Amino acid sequence: MARKIILDLDTGIDDALALAYALGSPELELIGVTGTYGNVTVDTGVRNALAILELFGRPDVPVVAGLPHARGRDSFEVLEVSEFIHGADGVGGAQLPAPTAAPAEGGAVDFLIDAVRTHGEDLVIVPTGPSTTIAAAVEADDTFAERASIVMMGGALTVPGNVRPWAEANVHQDPEATDVLFRRARDVTMVGLDVTLQTLLTTRETAVWRKLGTRGGTFLADAAEYYIRAYETTSPHLGGCGLHDPLAVAVAADPGLITCLDINMKVDVGGETRGRTIADETRLNDPVKTTRVAAAVDVERFLGEFMGRLTTLAEQTPAH
Repeated sequence: MARKIILDLDTGIDDALALAYALGSPELELIGVTGTYGNVTVDTGVRNALAILELFGRPDVPVVAGLPHARGRDSFEVLEVSEFIHGADGVGGAQLPAPTAAPAEGGAVDFLIDAVRTHGEDLVIVPTGPSTTIAAAVEADDTFAERASIVMMGGALTVPGNVRPWAEANVHQDPEATDVLFRRARDVTMVGLDVTLQTLLTTRETAVWRKLGTRGGTFLADAAEYYIRAYETTSPHLGGCGLHDPLAVAVAADPGLITCLDINMKVDVGGETRGRTIADETRLNDPVKTTRVAAAVDVERFLGEFMGRLTTLAEQTPAH
């Protein structure tokens, strides 16, 4: 039986690919999307998620807006580097008609708490942006903190950060929120830059989608190629774009894709290393480990599953 999943997205390009991966995975039943900020504002991300769900034939999936900015701030503005990587619209200018559906009523925090109360261990939550909304749910409800199964994209343990020497982008947006998540949630898998930068997409793969001649295939190809061009400027040594968010969804569907270290984690929230994800020295000898950190990934198997699932999904959309 498929495991239920909620995605917490700041729907830029790799979030869009992650959403498509969830829709194309028979092991997963997508029961909702919550919107966060980061690559784009919450409003833009929610709009993109609704439009992508409609493009791939799933307008029934509710999309709920989450908290609009970090807990220590009173507003949010998209960073220049984020706009460069994802485009002003979050999807690199790829054609994505405006959605006909509206966001679901209510707030994302309550939506997440109710889902965990209802489904318990049958549900996995995958945040792919800042942890602000997830941390708010952890703080608001002890049941959520104890029972939620979370596979997060974020952090870096053995490699440098991608926005600061020590900090990965999602954690850097709200270090306090990720620190709450690590310290209080009981079941967290961290899928960070250590593994996501080993999973690369190139124009060889996007050509497969473009040849389909479908709306879905063209959207995936256009968005991903914009992302790849941005990586050619920001990370030319990689030779492609990192599949950060899709890998987190893939791990939710297939945990055997990664090898993990069991470590109780924390986030540095002050000083020069603000945003660093590292082991919590006060819990090193605690026999209960609440976080698993991905340290290795089966790249070949992941890329095979990624291309197979997204290509099949895109094939089923209308032709141009």
